[in-house]
Amino acid sequence: MLYVVVTALMVTLLGRLWFLQVTTGPDYARAATESRVRTVALPPVRGEILDVHGEPLVANQTKPQVSVDYMALIHQPDGGRAVLTRLAQALGRPYQEIADRARLCARDVPRPCWPGSPYQPIVVADDVSARTALSIAERQEEFPGVSTALRPVRTYPLGTAGAHLLGYLQPPSPDDPPGGPELVGRDGLEAEYDRELAGRSGVREVAVDSTGTVTGLLREQAAEPGDSLVTSIDARIQRVAEKALAGAVASARRRGEPADAGAAVVLEARTGRVAALADYPTYDPGVWTGGISQRDYESLPLVSSAVLGQWAPGSTWKVTSTAAAAKAGYKLGATYDCPGSYKVGGRAFHNFDGIALGRMNMRRALVVSCDTIFYRFADRMWRRDGGLKPVRHPKDPMQAMARQFGFGVRTGIDLPNEAAGRVPDRAWKKATWERGRTDTCRRAKTGYPDVPDRKRAAYLKRLAAENCRDGGVWWAGDAANFAIGQGDVLVTPLQLARGYAALANGGRVISPRVAKAVVRPDGSVARTITPPVVGHVDVSAKTLRYIRDSLAGVPRTGTAAAAFKGFPFKRLSVAGKTGTAEAYGRQDTSWFASFAPAGHPKYVVVVVVSQGGMGASTAAPAARKIWEGIYHLSPKKKHAAHTKHTKHRKHTKHTKHKPAGGAR
Repeated sequence: MLYVVVTALMVTLLGRLWFLQVTTGPDYARAATESRVRTVALPPVRGEILDVHGEPLVANQTKPQVSVDYMALIHQPDGGRAVLTRLAQALGRPYQEIADRARLCARDVPRPCWPGSPYQPIVVADDVSARTALSIAERQEEFPGVSTALRPVRTYPLGTAGAHLLGYLQPPSPDDPPGGPELVGRDGLEAEYDRELAGRSGVREVAVDSTGTVTGLLREQAAEPGDSLVTSIDARIQRVAEKALAGAVASARRRGEPADAGAAVVLEARTGRVAALADYPTYDPGVWTGGISQRDYESLPLVSSAVLGQWAPGSTWKVTSTAAAAKAGYKLGATYDCPGSYKVGGRAFHNFDGIALGRMNMRRALVVSCDTIFYRFADRMWRRDGGLKPVRHPKDPMQAMARQFGFGVRTGIDLPNEAAGRVPDRAWKKATWERGRTDTCRRAKTGYPDVPDRKRAAYLKRLAAENCRDGGVWWAGDAANFAIGQGDVLVTPLQLARGYAALANGGRVISPRVAKAVVRPDGSVARTITPPVVGHVDVSAKTLRYIRDSLAGVPRTGTAAAAFKGFPFKRLSVAGKTGTAEAYGRQDTSWFASFAPAGHPKYVVVVVVSQGGMGASTAAPAARKIWEGIYHLSPKKKHAAHTKHTKHRKHTKHTKHKPAGGAR
């Protein structure tokens, strides 16, 4: 019996041996050969991002990097733990830090982790010394699956300035096309011009022995460096804008305002090129180099306030309403009464503190920011369109003019993820109401038992009942709020800057651009980038000139006079408009939109501080500092008087009634 068992085992073993050697032998031989050839991707040098004068905004610095081969590690008996332990000791880092960076990202795996392909080298340390990198390279037998190389690393000479504008790099995710570069642009210019900046990876095939030691070079194809991007950003002006914006936020907070976000935009009025784009809060884009923890990632302020932030524009909006009034036949030079309040649909809409300012023309109305004149214009235009029973095709002249200035649509700037703002009208309100009607009507019946404040819960229930019944109606109060940039109007700082550029340049609406040219490594220009004209404001040149001349009085004698006290207007005539926009459940949004020189505008400067208080107190002083910085004007010490609330500045704040559906 034992003989039979032994014979059967021998036959089985011989059969298996024959199968392995004869049938599948060639496959194993080929696999053995392939396992001794390693293909190494040679990353290209990514193109630089330069300012308008050639100063680097994003540059490269060659540093030693240590990478691991994920597939080689997991096929080791202990999954590579021993190798990573020795590597951590050699680098002087905690084991867990290296192990975390060497693992693959997944839903249940927090950062840091590797979001790219497991077949790509995973960088676990990119700030090592040359001596450490050389020591690891010379002890390859101790570090199978580990490699060292000199590689370019992104550096940011401006630090935190322009972080959102410039963007950042990350390893490719599984959603990215295979065979691409080791790093791809994820935001800002890095993402928008990723193809031009990235270059083309090279390939190196090397022969290795069974221990992974390189024994020879088989083939090498050099990497092709990426093109550089020349922008219209002026690094000096960018620094000025960043400093002024941060100062405005700090000043507002000292006065007790939350001041949680903000932006400053500097546009070339006649070309649409962006000279500066500052965001608050910002961050150091160098944080992406070498990996980032989940906690740090979640704390990063990655949303750009300049292109994604949306707020009601307040009185800065009155330039479009003035143009609409002129287009509708109202004489700008005629005089109109500016009472303390104006009844719209049976409810009183007020100037700030109900102050009556007497009779005035539209120049004066813009300088002192009279609301009630605009309420009257809006009410009458609303009635012309049929009021509560609108004509078949209402003209909505104020909405039409706002759209001509470029509001309500994305500007088309060469940056990703731009917000569109909002120009509300009858159709928008009805559609919005229909989408939420079911929930609104349910709340009208059930109320708000989840709201602990009984008075507030009762108010919300009454509001829901009113909106359930006729929340889709465009009331006269909606029109009045629209005229002064309140209600449901939303703009981004970039949109407002573009709108003021159209006012300043004679009516051309331009799609802004940050990039000016793509330049090859040899210095030749691959292509130039020109901001396109995408629209035109259909009002007379005389009307636009009237509005521009009116705004020149705002910093001298109007709502921004205190903020610009002592400003050298003889050297630079600045025109602008303050705005203080109310936001439900939040503090006021502070705005100042401006251009200069007033007679022949070159730049537009817009500043916004969310929950920053009054426009004249926060945004206007910041804009002043930007103008002083652009034109090298020495500020006078006593212009700090803007922190006091003057009578004129109070007119920029709008105490309004906005009941459900607006006033009737």
